[in-house]
Amino acid sequence: MKLLISNDDGISALGIRTLANALAEAGHDVTVVCPDRERSATGHGLTLHQPIRAEIVESIFHPSIKAWACDGTPSDCVKLAIWALLDSPPDLVLSGINQGANLGTEILYSGTVSAAMEGMIEGIPSIAFSLTSHISKDFQPAAKFATILVEQLATKPIPDLMLLNVNIPAVSWEEIAGVKFTRQGVRRYVDVFDQRTDPRGKTYYWLTGEVLEEVEPPEGLNLPEYVPIDVHVVRDKYISITPLQYNLTYATGLDKLSTWNFPLS
Repeated sequence: MKLLISNDDGISALGIRTLANALAEAGHDVTVVCPDRERSATGHGLTLHQPIRAEIVESIFHPSIKAWACDGTPSDCVKLAIWALLDSPPDLVLSGINQGANLGTEILYSGTVSAAMEGMIEGIPSIAFSLTSHISKDFQPAAKFATILVEQLATKPIPDLMLLNVNIPAVSWEEIAGVKFTRQGVRRYVDVFDQRTDPRGKTYYWLTGEVLEEVEPPEGLNLPEYVPIDVHVVRDKYISITPLQYNLTYATGLDKLSTWNFPLS
């Protein structure tokens, strides 16, 4: 398959190198276009008021991989690749492997998920891969599963235009309990700003925070409760796959607001 791979951890990140090399070694046509530095938690930002530059990168990836480092956001990278750098659209857009989970409401901030989302906006099925640890450097189990998933999609394509948000627990391949399709949970932070003073006596703030994982998703989302929550299955050492789409319309909200009346005359 023709694969476009990006990330938000930057061109030098071990995660993207492990993913791209594993898929190239499996025989896929791999192109990498990703930020030239870490751009985590940038969300779905696009660069509009300055030029975007991309430079060819050599000697980092498998010899068959074509790679560019871009000075824009993860979403910039995917859009630039599709419209300027590639000679034809890819079969899949992949993002990752991210260093750290992208679960629950974290996906709203995630540059990893946003890169994949940009692929879906352009009409290409996409997958975001994340290793659920900020410490572990063993990306091989996640890359192995990515290879299995892509091989399966080569013969059985994704049935509809969607983004698969895949989170792989940071354990050995033998310790992975299985794979589960999940719904998005709530994994948010109690944001705490640490107030500090710089050497010149000026105040600045450093965002810290405590993660909350036991918050139940809101009711009324028309999602079956028997489908497990992403945060929970990863904790039990399962790989979580959550199908996402970019239309954020709240269907239940439309129903509840239908009785509102606005007399304009």
